[in-house]
Amino acid sequence: MLSERRPILLANARVVDPSRDLDLVADVLIADGLVRDIKRGIGAAGVPEGTEVVDCAGKVVAPGLVDMRAFIGEPGAEYRETFASASQAAAAGGVTTIVCQPDTHPPIDDPATVDFVMRRARDTAIVKVVPMAALTKGLKGEEMTEFGLLKAAGAVAFTDGARSVTNAKVMRRALTYARDFDALIVHHTEDPNLSSDGVMNEGEYAARLGLLGIPKTAETIMLERDVRLVGLAGSRYHAASLTCADSLEVLKRAKDAGLRITASASINHITLNELDVGSYRTFCKVTPPLRPESDRVALVEALCSGLVDVIMSDHDPQDVETKRLPFAEATPGAIGVETMLVAGLRLVHSGDVPLPTLIRAMSTRPAELLGLPGGTLKPGAPADVIVVDLDTPWVLDREDLKSKCKNSPFDEARLQGRVVRTMVSGRTVFEFV
Repeated sequence: MLSERRPILLANARVVDPSRDLDLVADVLIADGLVRDIKRGIGAAGVPEGTEVVDCAGKVVAPGLVDMRAFIGEPGAEYRETFASASQAAAAGGVTTIVCQPDTHPPIDDPATVDFVMRRARDTAIVKVVPMAALTKGLKGEEMTEFGLLKAAGAVAFTDGARSVTNAKVMRRALTYARDFDALIVHHTEDPNLSSDGVMNEGEYAARLGLLGIPKTAETIMLERDVRLVGLAGSRYHAASLTCADSLEVLKRAKDAGLRITASASINHITLNELDVGSYRTFCKVTPPLRPESDRVALVEALCSGLVDVIMSDHDPQDVETKRLPFAEATPGAIGVETMLVAGLRLVHSGDVPLPTLIRAMSTRPAELLGLPGGTLKPGAPADVIVVDLDTPWVLDREDLKSKCKNSPFDEARLQGRVVRTMVSGRTVFEFV
């Protein structure tokens, strides 16, 4: 759905805006693509002629989500996902800004490709799409890209996607160079020499299934190295996907030392654990792998304390040919942009995470880190807004998913709560009827 942009009043809503620590019942007036006012009684005082009035009693109004890590197949892998299909899925999931990854074909490692991505997204996507550019040329980990030119072209951060830069000298140079542009380096912390043969978390459960494991050390050893390099360079650094308690200890030491380090965790690692692999469920084969329940609980606690800054979807569509295989042979990856919020609501309903904390990690904080204008309902801000019914129960049917691929780890899961309206710059792009 894509409606014309006209004034709209979201009345009697529970307004949650972590950017201003707001959680109150009020009306939200949206006009000319901007949030105009938030207070009680706007409707009673009168609204502009032609304003659509929506009674949101019992529902939540919040800033649209900013998904900080999602793979989109353009250019080169359009059979997996396109800007059009990814944006439809994002709108249905309350994501108003997708941050796409550079591991495409060709990689997003020069200004012309950044320009192509931004133009293509503007033409075909119904939500906002911004690219991260490659950290190294060709994602090979050998030579830095031109950060200044890429940032000027529109890249919001620099990463090699799901690849780690193993050469410490190259990584140090990149961090030092990025400092001069105040650019954010986003790094996948997983030593490929320790993880390349494994297919799930190393431990008793992997042994029972007869599968080769990936040790947590593969993650922590790379994170430890990066922390030391950030200390030398004094630059901004973001750990792309932390999964275990050992890494959280490293992160806490770095933050306590005053280093400019932040971190994400994926919705998969926050809500699932290695037991969800069950009887070799390839939809739960992701990278890094799902960890034990103790690590999942540690991530939730770190989210609540603010140690973990961002929750992202790690949206990674894979087609049937790469997933309907024996577990060890299947390609890792799961779609998530459409289910990131509703999966996170499990933690809200269980009482483990307050709703404002979840919204902050999925919207306000990633917008702040990337310098994007979203993540807030402050008057004058772009009206990237979602309306959420917290209580609607439903079962996820893969055939209803809007992504091109259907490899969701929440396939057939019982969920509670869903997005009922998504607005981008004041225009309704999704409405659940």
